[in-house]
This record gives sequence, structure tokens and C-alpha cells, in this order.
Amino acid sequence: MSDVTENTVDNSPESSTIKTTFTVQEIRELLPHRYPFALVDRIIDYVPGEKAVGIKNVTINEPFFPGHIPPLPIMPGVLIVESMAQVGGIVLSLLPGMKGIFFAFAGIDKVRFRRQVIPGDQLIITMELLTLKRNRIAKMKGQGTVDGELAVQGEMLFSRID
Repeated sequence: MSDVTENTVDNSPESSTIKTTFTVQEIRELLPHRYPFALVDRIIDYVPGEKAVGIKNVTINEPFFPGHIPPLPIMPGVLIVESMAQVGGIVLSLLPGMKGIFFAFAGIDKVRFRRQVIPGDQLIITMELLTLKRNRIAKMKGQGTVDGELAVQGEMLFSRID
């Protein structure tokens, strides 16, 4: 992982600094998700209006493991996709004029799982904004890797909820 410089946020017109990383506390200020559905631990890279890279640290203490194939704990695919959607939500919530606006996960296309995600893995999720129509419907593409190996990829739709 490369070093990422964190800058402070200054929303004044003359400011040119951009925050590129976000802690779990800062993510909580941007997204409404809470335990057990807060599935992003950190944003390690953010490019305004373009993409975000997030981390989901997968531990055996996750609430779904006792009931999801106990002898072979595997993170459910739907929760991997949800963690991708939450990283996408960071990109959307930080667009100009979108503070406090929620974009709901509205659809998935071309999603493929390439490897299992298990306890001890660190899922690195990259979500890129492809289109935003009338500030209401967004399309993004994303992927998740573990140890540099592709685990999941796909496209997602988001719909603004007023």
C-alpha cells in the first residue's frame, strides 16, 4: 500500500486542499449505516467526483459468521457487495451540493466473485463514478481485492432518496 497524504478539509472558495483519507468516525458522519451494517473501516484514497478506495477488515467476530457456514466461515457475497456500495456512497455524499443526501443502492450488474473473503482478510474496495444523471441516478464500477488478488468486481446503480 502506498502512503496517502491526508489534507484537511477547508470548504472556503479560496481553498485548494482536499481530504483524501477518512477514519471510521468520519465515515459515520457521511453514511447512515451503523452496526452491524457499517461495512467500511477506512477510506485510504479519495479523488473528488471520481473514486474512493476503502478498507473492510474482516474478522471472525463479524455477526454473520456464526450462522454463515460455521465450519468454513466465508463473508456472504451480498455483504461484500454492500461494502462496495458503502464505499460508493462516500464518493456520492462528497459531491458538491450532496451533503446530507442519501443515495440508496438501486441495482447491480456484471457482479462476479473471484475468490472467497474469509476472517483475517483485508478487503480493499475501489469504486469509480461512471455517470451521474440529474443529480439523481449514479452508475459506478468497482472491485475488491485481497492480498492483490481480485475477489469481486461489478457495476452498481444508486438512486437519490429525498
